[in-house]
Formats: sequence, structure tokens, C-alpha cells
Amino acid sequence: MPEPTKKDETENESAPPPPEQKTPQEGGNEKGKDVVIREMTSSSDEDDTTVSTPPADGMSKPAERKDSVWSLGEGAPEESEKRDDSQRSTLFVEKPQSGTVSVGGNITFIAKVEAKDLLRKPNVKWFKGKWMDLASKAGKHLQLKESFERHTKIHTFEMQIIKAKENYAGNYRCEVSYKDKFDSCSFDLEVTESSQAAPSIDIRSAFKRREVKQQEEEPEVDVWDLLKNANPSEYEKIAFQYGITDLRGMLKRLKRMRREVKKSAAFAKGLDPAYQVDKGGKVRFMVELADPTVELKWYKNGQEIRPSAKYIFEHKGNQRILFINNCTMTDDARYYVTAGDEKCSTELFVRDPPILVTKGLEDTSTYVGERVELSCEVSEDDANVKWFRNGVELSNDPKSRYRIKVEGKKHTLVIEEAAKNDTATYSVMTTGGQSEAKLSVDLRPLKISLALEDQTVRLGQEIHLKCEISENVEGKWYKNGQLIEASDRVKLYHKGRIHRFVIPVSAVDDEGEYMFVPDAYNINIPCKVHIVDPPKLHLDGLGENNTVTVVAGNKLRLEIPITGEPPPKVFWSRGDKMVTDSGRIRAESYPDSSCLVIDAAERDDSGPFRITLKNEAGEDTALINIKVVDVPDPPQAPNVTEVGEDWCIMTWEPPANDGGSPILGYFIERKKKQSSRWMRLNFELCKETTFEPKKMIEGVAYEVRVFAVNAIGMSKPSMPSKSFVPLAVTSPPTLLAVDSVTDTSVTMKWRPPDQIGAAGLDGYVVEYCFEGTDEWIVANPELTDKTKFTINGLPTGSKILVRVKAVNAAGESEPKYHPQPILVKEVIEPPKIRLPRHLKQTYTRRVGETVNLVIPFQGKPRAKVSWEKNGSPIDKNDINIRNTEQDTIIFIRKAERGHSGEYDMKVEVENLVDKATIDIQIVDRPGPPEVVTIEDVWGENVNLSWKPPKDDGNAAITGYTIQKADKKSMEWFTVIEHYHRTSATINELVIGNEYYFRVFAENMCGLSEDATMTKESALIAKDGKVYKYPVYDDFDFSERPLFTQPLVNTFAVAGYNATLNCSVRGNPKPKITWMKNKVLIMNDPRYRMFSNQGVCTLEIRKPSPYDGGTYTCRAVNELGEAEVDCKLEVRVIYHGVINPGEPLSLAGDNQLHSGLSFFKLLMDGVPPHIIDSYMREVQADKTEGK
Repeated sequence: MPEPTKKDETENESAPPPPEQKTPQEGGNEKGKDVVIREMTSSSDEDDTTVSTPPADGMSKPAERKDSVWSLGEGAPEESEKRDDSQRSTLFVEKPQSGTVSVGGNITFIAKVEAKDLLRKPNVKWFKGKWMDLASKAGKHLQLKESFERHTKIHTFEMQIIKAKENYAGNYRCEVSYKDKFDSCSFDLEVTESSQAAPSIDIRSAFKRREVKQQEEEPEVDVWDLLKNANPSEYEKIAFQYGITDLRGMLKRLKRMRREVKKSAAFAKGLDPAYQVDKGGKVRFMVELADPTVELKWYKNGQEIRPSAKYIFEHKGNQRILFINNCTMTDDARYYVTAGDEKCSTELFVRDPPILVTKGLEDTSTYVGERVELSCEVSEDDANVKWFRNGVELSNDPKSRYRIKVEGKKHTLVIEEAAKNDTATYSVMTTGGQSEAKLSVDLRPLKISLALEDQTVRLGQEIHLKCEISENVEGKWYKNGQLIEASDRVKLYHKGRIHRFVIPVSAVDDEGEYMFVPDAYNINIPCKVHIVDPPKLHLDGLGENNTVTVVAGNKLRLEIPITGEPPPKVFWSRGDKMVTDSGRIRAESYPDSSCLVIDAAERDDSGPFRITLKNEAGEDTALINIKVVDVPDPPQAPNVTEVGEDWCIMTWEPPANDGGSPILGYFIERKKKQSSRWMRLNFELCKETTFEPKKMIEGVAYEVRVFAVNAIGMSKPSMPSKSFVPLAVTSPPTLLAVDSVTDTSVTMKWRPPDQIGAAGLDGYVVEYCFEGTDEWIVANPELTDKTKFTINGLPTGSKILVRVKAVNAAGESEPKYHPQPILVKEVIEPPKIRLPRHLKQTYTRRVGETVNLVIPFQGKPRAKVSWEKNGSPIDKNDINIRNTEQDTIIFIRKAERGHSGEYDMKVEVENLVDKATIDIQIVDRPGPPEVVTIEDVWGENVNLSWKPPKDDGNAAITGYTIQKADKKSMEWFTVIEHYHRTSATINELVIGNEYYFRVFAENMCGLSEDATMTKESALIAKDGKVYKYPVYDDFDFSERPLFTQPLVNTFAVAGYNATLNCSVRGNPKPKITWMKNKVLIMNDPRYRMFSNQGVCTLEIRKPSPYDGGTYTCRAVNELGEAEVDCKLEVRVIYHGVINPGEPLSLAGDNQLHSGLSFFKLLMDGVPPHIIDSYMREVQADKTEGK
């Protein structure tokens, strides 16, 4: 099998055809000889380069040629060398013999194989030398033919070399195999020089489909130049003409022909621009690295290629080789290889094998007016085949008299009515071969003017056969090959060119094949006579009007007896549609009956079905009515027309389809809207289309639905109605009274109804009418939700009657009437301030609190309110005052001490006045006492005195709190709380200690913020000489942060906790923060931070490669800040290897996995406890593996 080839961007020839072609199976030709001609156009005869023969070890490894851009991949061992000697057997009956031919001459080698014991055609291959398969080199210089003699059962295989050249000489081999049988034969070809010198051309170069410098004797066409200069619409024509099977790849390489190749520092030798391989073949990619230590990766369409049985990697020195076995069309892709940051790419094109002509055309002779079919077979189904007449291509145009028919591998040229001018040479061409044949159309010597016609005669009727020929000659009549003589039953007539055959009364035995043969002519005129009996339908078992009833969902099997001779054909139809013998509705035929089957009958199956019987004697037909009855369709969704407190009225329309049976009544169901449980409301059918459900809960949403019932059953439920809620109106409003009256308006007020119900309350309607009339006027066009409303626009002095109604979803309630007419006239009401009880005393608030006082008053009409503070008007920018008709509001957002004082309120109505005074006191915590002095010290006692604070916080001082502190520690302890006097004696002091004292003032707001401390200390001295302590200056321990132990770069194993440690000192104690990549780490559960005695620790829980980076520890106090950082690398262990591609190996108990040792992990910064845990896991895996 020849190896795949790779292409450069400047190559100007299509790839060679596939190495091996499959031939069709034996038995497809009805004639005595089946001939297959393989012929392909090739320009390889002008190649001036040669390919070296493979080495003697059997592996085909041809050397690359420096003068050619084509190179061959590594070949597989020869199939013949792989076979065992025991498999050899003698299959040849005639072996090809060595021969001699002169330059330019033709020679044919023949091999014959006996097919007596073979079930199918054997597989034959021709080779040149040891490895070159000639099947892929078939063309105009080499043709391979196959034929089969049916009588002798011998397969004949021919190899013909046309216009031999000197470099065609050499050793050839023919191999034949069938299942486990194998035979081989070698022979030699010697090419001698002719009298005229011919150029020396290597046959191996000729067999390679490659175009080089054109010879003078037979110039060739440059396909690349054709494609460059051709119109894109002509690409397919050029591709077919020159055998290009991969036009897409050729066009891609054409675009990249002038692309400059950049030099690469990583690749000493890169990939070729393009490679091409036959489908099922093997391709070899090779690059040479400048640095063999660089990591190399292969990619296909951007996806990395992993080693497998299909993809094989090989290293040879600096060479990196990729083999792709058993190439398929999915391997047709772009490939590239990366070495570091550099990339080298190529294109791989996988091509299909060329189409071969496996059965050629045959010479044909015919007469004018006859139908002609020229057929050939090719190696593939639906292949692209072109037909030619005398070298001119034939089109398959509908208007053309030539019609091309394709049936799988068989291609046929059809001429419906041959004419004399159709005599020509017809040829067929594929991408891998061609075949031609001659068609001869002659005039017939004898013309049949009227041929015999096949007749179908009813039993007992006359048989009359008549024919007319162009010549007035005698003839003979035959029946089923037997000569017929005239008799009493059989009448024979001859008058001129007309011959007749008559049987007056036909019988069953008269059926057969009749033939008239004119004398002296090798021609016969046949016909067939068929005796028939008309068909008949027997419908006695059906009901009236041939009606059959079936319940929907059941299976119907209707069998109709039939008679007729010959057995009639039965056709079932429904309307214009025929009933087939498959599907849910189907027809089944039997010798004496026909059956209509309907599986799971549906309502739409109702209607007339027609059955028709036909045979030669006539036909019979009948209509059968199929009636499918079913439950009715569900009614439409019901409508709820009226709703009450616990009832409603619903109506609906009858269903559109009653299922073929009258509606008997309806069932009604209801459910709560939020529920899925339906409840039946009637257990006797409702004959009407209206119903009144009762006993529903007020305020609950309901839905109702309806079922229709007929004699077959109950329908599906209707769609639910729109949800509705049973509701009742409220009771009348209560306590309707007059609130106020002016000269043009009346304000009414009332209370809500006692019973509102589930429908709630939407609002109120206020109506009035003038006294003496019955016309009620709506005062508020829109509902009011308040219980107070003012009727405006009334005439002064008139009297009105007022009523109020409550309204909800159920409607209006009964009205509530005012008992007496109301006079529309304003009445003066003297002013009166209704001061709340808590404001009749001093109103106290703390500083910062809100003051919000509401003081109601009464007075009509148009009461005027004014405020004063301590006899002066109030500043409205500081204190907010808001007045209404019924009250006034004083508001202070944040009270201050200056807001304290007496506030005077005055309400005026015309000449009437009412006044009130409010005392507001804003208090705060007091200031500290003025001076605290030590009056006396004796024994264990100290006597203190102080003065009250200047600022009492606007509230009385309620007491004092006294604290003491030892001079050494200056920690304060409370001695006395809530002390009321301004002097106190402190007892039970420690002898030898020296004390300071301080005093807080206290009022209702609490202790003063500051305390007054004694300027001098009180020493509780011992009896005797007093020791004077030396005075030392305090030592300054403050220090800015300083890291005494920095962070170190660390390696961590993914999945195992990692810690970062450092130590820091500083006074005051610094605040520690951690950062990753200069981003502060906050509220992340994956990190835990510890700080103990200056040691700072960051724990990373089960890190991943994402957690790697630069970590920083920052310490900050009042005197400054300091930072220290380190790098953390997280390594992933893949079955014992930290990083993929890093080979490791060790021996002994410390071996982890192909070289990963405890020491190496430790040196890489992995914590010992993690290494120990990992070694235990590896050891456990090894134990389980054993």
C-alpha cells in the first residue's frame, strides 16, 4: 500500500488517487463477459525525478528528494511478507510471464484464476518492485482490466502498459488472495531502445501524479495556472477534467502560495505547509527542534492531541514525529505544534479514492425507433459521471432527447426512440477511469404495422387476435410454443398483410401465450390471452345503509367476503385518500375476503369508506358508513351571572359536539380557588343549562365547572369559570351626627357599620335632600373612606336631610338617616383651650430630645391662634408652630437649654379670647464641682470638701459620687455614690499608700461628664519617720512596628492546608492585616489569621493553584507601619507528580511515584506533615494494587 504524501504551497498538481480500489461482486452481468477498465488521465509520465526503493527489511521508508516538494511517509510492511508460508496456495491457472517491449510500444501481462471453488471474485493487486501498488497509478500509460468467463469459470486479469518508456523496465509482481488463500507471481519487463531516441523518463515518476517541466513531444497543462486564471464558475469543470478530488484544499493552498515563511528560533525544521493522505492511510508529521529540551505539544483545530492508538508520538534526537493512523475525513483539519511561545502549522487533506469504471459500456446495435440503454457500473454509489457523444459532453436537460438514469453504482444513458443519426461512439468518464462503446442504429427489414395485443376475455366471449406486417407473407400461430392448426373451434384467416386468429366461444383452457411467426423471417409477434370472471362484493351481513357503529377507543375489524377470477385487487378509500396496508387505519387482504381495521377508533374516523374490487373482468364498489360514537365534548366554561351571600347563579352553553349521541344532562362541580379538590353539587342529571349552587362560604373565592353526559358516558370537564366570591352588603353606618355648620356647608360625621362582612368596606356615599323634597343628591361622586364629610355649596338658611350608605363589592347598604333637618347657618362657639393634663405641670425634656406637643382647642368660626415665649414672639426658624381648625402643634426637633421657658398660647374668636401657659424645661448633665480640697488627714481617714458646680444642667443637683486612686496605679475606684453634702470623710485607707480623690456632680440626667480631682495627694503615713521616695522619670516604651522574623517563599500542595508565619514587635500593639496580591483579605472563610505574642500566622485552607501569588503582612500603630511579603506556589499532584511533564524517580521505601522523594518535596517547601500524609496514601494505593 503506497504511503500518503505531503504537499508544498507551490505544488501544481492534485494528489495521486487512492492506493486500492474495490471491485464489485460477481454476478451483476447477464451477458457472458464482465469487463472492468480502469483508466485515469495522468501527467506523471513527465516527472524527471525518481523515488528510491525501500530498504531490505521490508519497511517502506523512501528517501526525501531535494529537488521535489513531495515526500513520502513511512510505509507498512508488505502484506505478502506478513503472511505465513502455510497460507500460500495455488490460485493461478495462468501466471503472467516476463516480456520485452521497445520504447513507445505496448505490452500486456495476463493472469488467470479459476473460480470453481470461490464464492466471490478474488482480490488481485499489481506491484512494481516491492512496494509500489499500481492500482493507484492507472492512467493513460497504464490500464488494468478484469473479466470473467461464465462457461469456463475463470477470472482474467490484465495489466497493459501503453507507450512504454525506458524507465518502465524492472521487476513486477502480481498477488491474488481469497479469504485465507494467497498466491503470488513475479515477472520482469525489459524495455529496449527503438530506432528513434525517446527521452528517458522514470516510470516511478510517471506513476506519481506530479507535473514537472513539459516535454516538447506532448505538452501538458499547468493546473495551478488554470485555477489562477480561471473564472470561479469553471473550478469544478477543471477539477473533474484533471482528476482533482480535493478542490477545497487546492484552493486553500492556492491562496497561501506566496505567503512568506518566517524563520523560527525554536524549529530547526518546521512542518510542510500542507499534507495529503488517502482515506484509511497513515500520515507522518515531523519537526526538528533547535533545543531538544523545549516542551512540545501537538494540536488539532486548537485541541491538544493526546497519545493513543491513533496518534503515536516518536522522538529521534532533535526530531519530533507524530503519526496519525487510519485517517478518516474527520482528520481533515488544521494542525499545529508549539515549542515554547512559537508555533508551526500545516494543513492535512484527506481525500476519497477516485471513482473507477468497474463495468464498461458495450457495443450496441439497434433499429430505428427502438429504445436504447447504454449502461456502465462504477465503484461508488451516486458518483459524478460525465457522458460524451463523439467527445462532446451530454447534458441531462429535460428538453434533451438523451436521459441519464442513476441507480446506485449503475449509470444508464437512455435514448427513447433511436434515430439513424444516433449512430456514434459514446463514452463515460469518472475521476478514476473511462469507457467507450459504439452504437449502431439500422433500419429493420420487416415492419410490423399492427402487432398482436394482449387480451382479457370474459369466460364464454369471443377471442379475436389480429396483426398486420409490412410484407404479404404466410405465417404460423403458436400457443405456449405449440403450433395451432385450424379446426371447428379455431378459425385462422389471412388476407394480404393481415392475419387473424378467432375462437368464437372462449374456455378456461384458451388462456395462454399466443405468437404469430411470419415465414422466412426471424421475428415473432406475441401476445397473451387471459380469461377472467367479474369481481363481486357480498354485503349481506351489514346493517341498514351499510352502517357499522363502533365506540371510540375500541378496535374495529370489518371483514367483507369477495369473489372474482382472477382474484381481484381490493382498494379501500376515504374521500380522496387511499387506505394503505399499514397504520392505525389499514386494509388487510385475503384470498376470499378483505378486512378494514381501525385501531383505537376516534371520533374523526366517522364517515363513508369506499371498497372497490378490480380485475381484468371489471370492478365492483360499495360505500360502508362507519359511525364512531363517543362521549360528548366538554361544554364551554360556565358564566356566573349573579352572586349572593352564600349562593350564585351559573349558566353555560351545550357542547359543540354531542359525540354522536344526544345529551342526557349535566353534572356540576365546584371548588375553592386555592384548592385542588372538586365537589359534586348534583347527583341527578341537570336537564337545563342553568344551575344555582348554594351553601357557600362568604368571602371565599370559588370556581365551578360542568360535565356533559350522553349514553356513551361523561365528557371531560369544562374549563373552570372565572373565580367569584359570595358576598353580602354591610349593615348601615352608625352614630350619624352633625360635626359643624357654616353659612354654605354642613360637616357630618359617623361611625362604621356594626357588620361589615367578608367583602370588606370600599367607602361611603353621602346624600342629602332639601326639606320638603324627595330628590336625594349625591354629595360625593367618588366614594370616601373617611367617616367625616363636608357638604359644600348649600344656600344659607336652608334646611337639609342627610343620609349615609356603606358600599362594598356586594353593593350599597341600607342608608343611615340623620333624625332631624339641619339648618345651614353658622353658629358662634366661644374659644376654649383643652390643655392636656401632663402640660399643666412643668414639661421636662433632656437636651437633644424631640419636643412635640399637640394642644386641642375649640371655637367657631375661624379661631385664631398665637404663641409667645417669656412675653416675646416665638422665633419660627427655631421652633415650628402648626395650626389647624381643631388643634395647634409646637415642634422642636432637637431641644436645647435655650428652649426652656414659659410659652403662652392665645385663641381668639371675634371678641372672645382664651389663654393657657406651658412651662417647658430642657435639662442636661451638670458640670463638675468647682474645687475639691483635702481638709485633713489622720490615721486611715481623709476629710474632703468641695463647692457645688457652677452649671447645674438646668436641674437640681441630686448628689455626688466620690472616687479614689492609688498614686502608683492611678486606677479609680468608687468610694461613695449619691452623696448629698459638699464634704465627706473617706475611711479605711491603706497605711503607706498615697491617694488622689475626685468628685462627680449628679442631677436627674446623670453624672457630670468630668470630675474635679484634688491637686494634692493624701499620704496615709505610718507612725514614726516618714520615708521620702525617690522621683524617677517614666520610661518611654513606645516603638514603631518592626518584623523580627520575615515571611519566606513557600510551596504548598493543592488540597492540604498551608500556613505563612512571621513575627513582629511594636508599642502600642500594632494592628495586623494580610493582603494577597496587594488586595486586602477580609471575611474570606478560606483564610484564618492568628496573632499570639507577636507571632502572626495566616492559614490557607485546602489551597488550589488559584491561591498562589504574593502574600503581604502589614503591621500598623500610631508611630508608623511595616510590611513583609513572600510568594506562595501551589502545586498539584497528579498521581504522584507535582507538575505534569516533570519525570521523577527514586528507589527504596521513600519512593513516592516515579521519582518523587521525601527530600525533594521537603526542599520544594512542602510541609513535612503533608509529605507524610501523602506518602501514606501512595503506600496504601500500592498495597491495594497488589
